[in-house]
Amino acid sequence: MTMFDPFAYETHEDPYPIYERLRAEAPLYRNDDVGFWALSRHADVLAGFKDTVRFSNRMGVSLEMSGLGENIEQVLSILGMDPPRHGKMRGLVSKGFTPRRVAHLEPQIRELAKDYLDTFADKGTCDFVADFAGRLPMDVVSEMLGVPRSDRDELRAWADLVLHRDEGVRGVPQAGIESSGKLLGYFSQMIAARRKNPGEDLASALFKAEVDGESLNDSEILAFCYLMIIAGNETTTKLLANCLYWLDRNLSERGKVRADPGRIDDWIEETLRYDNSTQLMSRTLTCDVPMYGETMRKGDSLVLLIGSANRDAAVFEDPERYDLDRETKEHLSFGRGAHFCLGASLARLETRVSLEELERRLPDWEVDASGAERVHNPNVRGFSKLPLSFTPEGV
Repeated sequence: MTMFDPFAYETHEDPYPIYERLRAEAPLYRNDDVGFWALSRHADVLAGFKDTVRFSNRMGVSLEMSGLGENIEQVLSILGMDPPRHGKMRGLVSKGFTPRRVAHLEPQIRELAKDYLDTFADKGTCDFVADFAGRLPMDVVSEMLGVPRSDRDELRAWADLVLHRDEGVRGVPQAGIESSGKLLGYFSQMIAARRKNPGEDLASALFKAEVDGESLNDSEILAFCYLMIIAGNETTTKLLANCLYWLDRNLSERGKVRADPGRIDDWIEETLRYDNSTQLMSRTLTCDVPMYGETMRKGDSLVLLIGSANRDAAVFEDPERYDLDRETKEHLSFGRGAHFCLGASLARLETRVSLEELERRLPDWEVDASGAERVHNPNVRGFSKLPLSFTPEGV
């Protein structure tokens, strides 16, 4: 019988043989040691995303979050809510993610990308995560929220500690708990300052947003700022590095990008399908749910295996092949339904602009896979270190 441990799989070079066996042997999988159910097939994961009645977000989207109890909304904002409250809150915060507001960011993102490339383009080597992918998304989010440049390195360090997990240990380490408190304290002070002196940033815009005559209170804005600085930074950082890693390991596909830079969008979407930074999300059952001859009980945790769904041969032909010519519209990497990722368009924009600038400036980059290091986190797959080599600019 296939065993699946969400606290170990993320460091595998390729966890997908595990997913394949799960889909074949146990489309509804039970892990008694950790205490969760898991769905692995595309149709079931898609249905799970859309079912907000039986499958609740109220205890968060990670198996580790249940320990926070009723404080879940303090750190997860709309990710820890169910309809109808979720819809009303999402309607308010979405005012900061209109297509016009996101598109307006492109010139700023491009300048950031150029500036970071300037710091290492003449050196011939870099750590793509430390020197670029781990910095640009944090700057974009920080600019949106109104975080000054002088504070960003410290916020980035706190955010990294919130997501770091010690190998062999389940749960959030003490350093992560302390860093979470520091982030909440920082944004509490920032929100108080914006109340007195509003600016043009997203935090200030959220003060003015209203739906049906209701506006956000300070606690709700605090939760959203926290969510932005964690989720809005981490997932794009991992997506950028995953894009480089897998294109470098599939040279025929890399040739397509070199021949036509217009294929960068295809590169991004196939990476999202093939090895997304968010591999799974959990839900909490609101009632007993019979499925595949088993009965999941009210209060049980259910894991939706996004990574497995994106490799389901029932939807994607030859799913183990990394192929930029494939139709990817059915991938579930940003979720579906009411909880579809609010920042999906921003993540795609950041990634496209970054890859365009990298390909333009350093087109012969290569990944040093021997020096790559993966993150250790049950929800996230990606790299904490990804060395690159390239011909120095100007040589």
